[in-house]
Amino acid sequence: MLIVVGLGNPEKKYDGTYHNIGFAVVDALAEKYNLQFCKQKYKAMIAEGSIANQKVILAKPLTYMNLSGESVVLLKGKFKDARILVVVDDIDLPRGEVRYRERGSAGTHNGLRSIVGHIGEQFERVKVGIGRDISMDLSDFVLSKFDKEVFAPIIDKAVKKIESLIV
Repeated sequence: MLIVVGLGNPEKKYDGTYHNIGFAVVDALAEKYNLQFCKQKYKAMIAEGSIANQKVILAKPLTYMNLSGESVVLLKGKFKDARILVVVDDIDLPRGEVRYRERGSAGTHNGLRSIVGHIGEQFERVKVGIGRDISMDLSDFVLSKFDKEVFAPIIDKAVKKIESLIV
């Protein structure tokens, strides 16, 4: 089983922001495979189903980004043998680059820091490069809206990366 956790902030006002790119990717994955986010469990909205004959759970934590580990630790506790793959924005990657890491440190990302603090570094990541606008304060930038037309192929690229990890 694979648990794919998209990181983001739960309020509607954060939809379409760079920091919610993880939510956008799991939403696109759910749409592609006709999975519905209809359960609220483990401090997350959950969609369950199969992709390439493998059971998957898609999760969007209902905690804020900096508390994402609270949801992930509950999922890990319930599904002890599941692989956990976290989808996250990365300001240190050029815009549009998608990178997979089998494990590692949290770096400067507070959502990843929270997860590492709860379960350690042994989880997979798909990082979506958002670049950085150095003319803006970092928190203002990650909470600003991205151009959906520009990011549609980037989100699709991340979905394809996740599919390659499932097969």
